[in-house]
Amino acid sequence: MSNTTLRIASIVSLALLTAAAGAQSSWPQYAGPSYTRTTGGRIGLKSWPADGPPVVWKVATKRGFSSFSVANGKAFTLVTRDRREACVALDVANGDELWATPFEHVKYQPGGDSGTSDNNGGDGPRSTPSYDNGRVYVFDARLVLHCLSATDGKQQWKIDLVADYSGRNISWQNAASPLIVGDAIFIAGGGKGESLLAVDKNTGKVLWKAHDERITHATPVYAEIHSVPQVIYFLQSGLVSVKPDDGTILWRIEYPFKVSTAASPVVDGDIVYCSAGYGVGAGAFRIKKTSDGFESELLWRKRNRLMNHWSTPVVKDGYLFGMFSFKKFGKGPMQCVDIRTGEGKWSKPGFGPGNCILVGDDLVALSDKGEVVLVEPKPDGYHEIARHDVLRGKCWSSPAFADGQVFVRSTVEAARVDLSGKKAGN
Repeated sequence: MSNTTLRIASIVSLALLTAAAGAQSSWPQYAGPSYTRTTGGRIGLKSWPADGPPVVWKVATKRGFSSFSVANGKAFTLVTRDRREACVALDVANGDELWATPFEHVKYQPGGDSGTSDNNGGDGPRSTPSYDNGRVYVFDARLVLHCLSATDGKQQWKIDLVADYSGRNISWQNAASPLIVGDAIFIAGGGKGESLLAVDKNTGKVLWKAHDERITHATPVYAEIHSVPQVIYFLQSGLVSVKPDDGTILWRIEYPFKVSTAASPVVDGDIVYCSAGYGVGAGAFRIKKTSDGFESELLWRKRNRLMNHWSTPVVKDGYLFGMFSFKKFGKGPMQCVDIRTGEGKWSKPGFGPGNCILVGDDLVALSDKGEVVLVEPKPDGYHEIARHDVLRGKCWSSPAFADGQVFVRSTVEAARVDLSGKKAGN
């Protein structure tokens, strides 16, 4: 085993411990500190006055569906400026822009570009920056991975998958965010024999590249199934799980692809759930450990039903909670679904293709029309705790949570909402 393999194997085993330690203070990447869109933090303010919870600041975030990563007093997201994607760093305290780094010009095909009332897609970034140890990592629309200094936004290194690895993009361009586990960044989009890649986060060196796969818009996830670390990609061929240290395939499940797959897989123990729009629908599989490796068993499949367009659900106590709809803007429901059987437990309309995360024992949801909503994640019925309209514009991005603060954005503006319950100055 090479030194590189040993290093990745050891750091992967420490990754979840590190994530747990910082779970309340940061939201370092798209799926949060635990890779599951959940955090061990808590909501301190659950009873809101008529005018809503404290909104500490609002700032303009022009066009795009990038979410926030939050760490060390900064919040990072992608916006559109002068027909370029740009990574911006905001001061968590007051929303002031600390720096902005633009990338090359990009044109999205297809999609509208009003960024306000229409539902055509709106030109703009779809991926979310990741933060680690003083650096920000952006996987842009053109399949270029950038490493920036979190202090001033200056570029440290970059990798262009199209120019250097025979990259093959997708309609609407790349939307997947960089997945960081230990010292490795996991991305996809290269050509034959180099479609999936692991990159050293410190140097930009490619640690391994392998396979002939075509990408979707879904961000890969990290999980441990039967105590085996693995990175799971949701590709046009279906679900593909690889060893983080060398890219060897652990298991593969064929799954349909039509137009766009954008929601990430969800792992609950030995069950892997996935869903896509455009008539594909949802399914769940049990991953079994065998003497020869792994095998999968189909638990259930619902074609053209339970579609997560780009809204990845969360799982708690064996139940999925999230937005299940396809192009039902403003009307699509939040639902609770048994991940083991596919049985729907309840459905509440009015969320559209928004998103939710799990903070402690509470769901924090953002509807597509800009409402922040607190919900109890229970299978016996929909229990709403609080709701308030916070943002203008289309809200197709996911909330982030750190230190009692919820960070949300739309195609028009972003906000920090204080749900800590602490009085100012405390």
